[in-house]
Amino acid sequence: MSWYRLKSSITLALALTLACGVDAQERTLRVNYTFSGNSREARIYLDDLNVIDGWAGRRVNMKDLCLAGNGQIMMTDAATGDTLYRNAFSTLFQEWQNTEEATQVDRSFENVYLLPMPASKSVVEVKLTDNYNKVVATLRHTVDPDDILIRHIGQAPPGWKYLHQGGTPEECIDVVIVPEGYTAGETDLFYKDADIAVKSLFSHKPFNDMQDRFNILAVELASRDGAVSVPKEGLWTETALSSQFSTFYSDRYLTTLRLRQLHDKLAGIPYEHIIILANTDVYGGGGIFNSYTLTTAHHAKFANVVVHEFGHSFGGLADEYYYDDQYEQYYNSDTEPWEPNLTTLVDFDSKWKDIIPAGVETPTPAPVDAPTSKMDDQQEKAVEMLPPVGLYEGGGYMSKGVWRGSFDCRMHTNSCPDFCPVCRRSLERIIRFYTEPLVTSSKK
Repeated sequence: MSWYRLKSSITLALALTLACGVDAQERTLRVNYTFSGNSREARIYLDDLNVIDGWAGRRVNMKDLCLAGNGQIMMTDAATGDTLYRNAFSTLFQEWQNTEEATQVDRSFENVYLLPMPASKSVVEVKLTDNYNKVVATLRHTVDPDDILIRHIGQAPPGWKYLHQGGTPEECIDVVIVPEGYTAGETDLFYKDADIAVKSLFSHKPFNDMQDRFNILAVELASRDGAVSVPKEGLWTETALSSQFSTFYSDRYLTTLRLRQLHDKLAGIPYEHIIILANTDVYGGGGIFNSYTLTTAHHAKFANVVVHEFGHSFGGLADEYYYDDQYEQYYNSDTEPWEPNLTTLVDFDSKWKDIIPAGVETPTPAPVDAPTSKMDDQQEKAVEMLPPVGLYEGGGYMSKGVWRGSFDCRMHTNSCPDFCPVCRRSLERIIRFYTEPLVTSSKK
């Protein structure tokens, strides 16, 4: 038995018991919200509560955060005030707030969060932050596990199977791969595409070294039409998750706004992270931290893109490519980004300063005759000899005022063979956060 598996067998059996206040029956509380507003304000509304048998979320470090995200959700015991569970996230709504459209109209967006069902009356608090990491909206509401209006859901889909099984759902990080735009007759094609995604993920460090900490399953989900919607071509289709390109009028940004629809179709199977494969050869995708990855399965760069997008949704990694024609700057010179692979130098000590080799100049100049890569799909040739970790200007869609840790990376271009050392270290920390009790865990 490996050290990790032995440690897991000892700690995970006691984890929920130690997190006193969490339902010993191991149930999931699914909370549906609506976030709405415009570029100047945000509002949070509670829609409804659901309960699902089983808990596939983490069982360690439940009171802590690994990354801050653009928002946070926390559950505390109503009687004692003790923290029972915390998690961070990002949302499409907050991205939309940075668009020109948000200056002209109010819109609303669905959001769904999975929490461990509390054993007694508890308080859930949701916070949204802006580009300056300031809280701009808060909602607090009470959850009574005996509330008769909490609806029990969770009829497992008729067809699903494991593509990779590192252990039990209690031990591992559970990832589900979901088909979008595959008809009932294309199930075999979906499983083939899902297998490519798994193999690509596990060909990258640190995932290949930590495969025993993951379970990856695929679920069968048929769409009426065998393609996703492409608005710029006037193509609107009826699919299982109602996804579409041209999110925020960006041609290659592929997302779904129907998060309740997505989670409804997954209720009853063990999952906490989601990868959606779209049945199309049009280039595009999207990844939202602790929400989902969505990417196209039949484009030539699919194997690389799915890993890049999973870097967003699972790892909270930011895009490292840049251009200067976006409507709003996402990063401000007086605010340190929460994403681990970018810095504005406000708090560089908390990032990768400790792994820059001695003698490397900072900021770090690009190599002589290096290709200029402003979009992650424009560099056709892989960089064979990457420069050392340093401080390279350009990232987060901005060419100035934001720095990344390596000249090239999976989060920078599709042609880079792997994640850079900065991103690899951050991903490994997150994997350990999900699967190992940390010595810094809060005692409160």
